[in-house]
Amino acid sequence: MKIGALIIGDEILSGKRQDRHFAFLQSILADRGLELSWTIIVGDDAKQLERVIRFSMTSPDLVFSFGGIGATPDDRTRQTVALVKQVGIEPHPDAVREIEAQYGDSAYPNRILMGHLPEGSRIIPNPVNRVPGFSVDNHHFMPGFPEMAWPMVEWILDNNYEDLRDLSPRSERIITITKGRESDLLEIMNEIVDAFPNLLLSSLPHMGDVPYIELSLRGEDDDIEQAMTLMIAAIERLGFEWSDHTAGNQ
Repeated sequence: MKIGALIIGDEILSGKRQDRHFAFLQSILADRGLELSWTIIVGDDAKQLERVIRFSMTSPDLVFSFGGIGATPDDRTRQTVALVKQVGIEPHPDAVREIEAQYGDSAYPNRILMGHLPEGSRIIPNPVNRVPGFSVDNHHFMPGFPEMAWPMVEWILDNNYEDLRDLSPRSERIITITKGRESDLLEIMNEIVDAFPNLLLSSLPHMGDVPYIELSLRGEDDDIEQAMTLMIAAIERLGFEWSDHTAGNQ
């Protein structure tokens, strides 16, 4: 299962607020041996938001979405999810119960609107003010406030994806290549990707007085050793220079 993130709000794009969800997700997923496959930041524009959520919800990915679930006119996430799923929005009994328990009579007429969710939603408990988020399929929609959203992410992972972990040992080896060009190494890179599909290959060229390529392989030790042996042999055949920059081998 691939994992994605939606970060919603004009305030992020305008710079009024700095996103903190991306780094948090990286950290909490890493504790389970997981990582993000993609992240999209989108504003509150209705058409843009529909385009992004439609893309996201056509995938089977696990997606964490932050922002836009309030009741003000610029909060369009609930309505957009309903539009994409072709369902109505209705008072969710569990969400209504939570909001009424928190606010009593002052839940009406406005706060209760945040308990109107796309038909078929499941609620995500909010430990701060009891105004819940909601889940549709493997998509989970939460407020933009980190103090609310982050405990909700933990709750989702613990209760819905307890077995979604990859704690198999993984390593990374990094080499730097000088006096060479990426284009000269494409053939061997493609051979490695085909022969070792479980490895993650990254090639990062660096400009400067002495240009170089930082090449890394991530995965299981045996695969890395075999693949890197092939890579180094190709580098040396081409007459390029290389050095090992893996932690502990610099």
